[in-house]
Amino acid sequence: MAVRLLKVSSVATAVFASSGFYLYSKNVDFNDLSIIRFGRAAATTAVISYDYLTTLRDVQYGTEEYWAVKSKVHRRSAERLRDLCCANRGTFIKVGQHLGALDYLLPEEYTSTLKVLHSRAPQSSMEEIRQVIREDLWKELSDLFIQFEEKPQGAASLAQVHKAVLPDGRTVAVKVQHPKVQRQSSKDIVVMEFLLQVVHWLFPDFAFMWLVEEAKKNMPLELDFLNEGRNAEKIAEMLKQFTFLKIPKIHWDLSTKRILTMDFAEGGQVNDREYIKKHGINVNKISRNLGKIYSEMIFVNGFVHCDPHPGNVLVRKCPESNKTEIVLLDHGLYQVLNQDFRMDYCRLWQSLIKGDLKGIERYSRRLGAGDLYPLFACVLTARSWTSVNTGISQTPVTQSEDVEIRTNAALYLPQISELLNRVPRQMLLLLKTNDLLRGIETILQTRASSSSFINMSRCCTRAIARHKRSKTKSRTRRLQISLSERWSLCQIDLYEFVQWLRSSALARWVCYLLNCLPYTK
Repeated sequence: MAVRLLKVSSVATAVFASSGFYLYSKNVDFNDLSIIRFGRAAATTAVISYDYLTTLRDVQYGTEEYWAVKSKVHRRSAERLRDLCCANRGTFIKVGQHLGALDYLLPEEYTSTLKVLHSRAPQSSMEEIRQVIREDLWKELSDLFIQFEEKPQGAASLAQVHKAVLPDGRTVAVKVQHPKVQRQSSKDIVVMEFLLQVVHWLFPDFAFMWLVEEAKKNMPLELDFLNEGRNAEKIAEMLKQFTFLKIPKIHWDLSTKRILTMDFAEGGQVNDREYIKKHGINVNKISRNLGKIYSEMIFVNGFVHCDPHPGNVLVRKCPESNKTEIVLLDHGLYQVLNQDFRMDYCRLWQSLIKGDLKGIERYSRRLGAGDLYPLFACVLTARSWTSVNTGISQTPVTQSEDVEIRTNAALYLPQISELLNRVPRQMLLLLKTNDLLRGIETILQTRASSSSFINMSRCCTRAIARHKRSKTKSRTRRLQISLSERWSLCQIDLYEFVQWLRSSALARWVCYLLNCLPYTK
């Protein structure tokens, strides 16, 4: 038996050695091999699972010690997951970034650790960039551009962007896909699906299969840059009434599935407070206009840009008009909302703003939350149930409430996991988008301002009225709907005016004068 085992070991060693020598001689990057990527992912999953199983086994559930120990396990596991994403790159970094954006859905230890993946994306070499351009555009780099900056303006999980100058002198941004991502993505998703099923078998409360389902659906779309270009033009047309919104123009003659060329957009990231202060940009105006853009996308058009992280939202002062502008980049990931879902979502937000508990329950159930509707309302708004009861437009966000919500994300992780598997798939990217927008508001210190709820109320009112008009052929009924819509919008305008008056210097001045008047009986 020992001799047989020795023979098998010798043969296996010879095979591995010869395979390694062959791959080395062919200059194959070991990181590109599926077996290496799978092995790395499987080993990380095993270590994380073992850590949870053994560390928490002998600690009494619910005690202070339990939560302290669990927090440490969360942190260690998040760091291992981050390192795996950095090592396997591509799709792994993309999914890791997605998890890092779910501030109010996942434990803080995970989101804070995985956020760094936005700055840890890999860079392709200039030779690889030239090769992609050569293969897709059939010309050398020097034949297409008179200047091409070798250092990328930014590198992401799937691509990197270079600043270049066309022969006619126009400055453009050239987005080039990492050459290996296309080939690896489908295999990486299969690996993730298998490992998540194993984890779910070990931990039945862990049901994050929705993550793989979303990656399966969205990754092919994000890897098709022609689709991104079409999305950019579509949203620019839909939102053309907003003169403060700028979408870079696409150069179709220099664009393919792996290359997207567009006008170069100057500006600072929306979270760059130094840039904003230096250029005299009003943060309240940015927050208000960003709210208008997304309320219009979600409630009125049902076509939603789902990746508004700070790197994709630039702000600037227009040199000619000196007006504040928002530049929206990266149009690869959009969610199309069907009409029934959009109407239920509109009515749910109207109920949340007013504190209408019956409406909250009714429309949450219609959106698949079932008996978990209180949790759903809290997840959707990132507010406590007390604030939801009162009406989220009536109660400002406090530091203690924000800490409570983040803490509850860890306490109710199994229930949140179940909720995310219940709701329609359209809801998942909306929740991510909500969290990213809230993150921007937190940085700008404009969280839960009354203007954001006013914009949402207007868009919900318009969307519901438009839907009702489309369902009736009676002119009288259409007129009634239009008059009702106009009255509701007037009430919103009046409320906005009162809010402005309360906070204005004029109101404070009038109150001061009244207080100075002599008191008489």
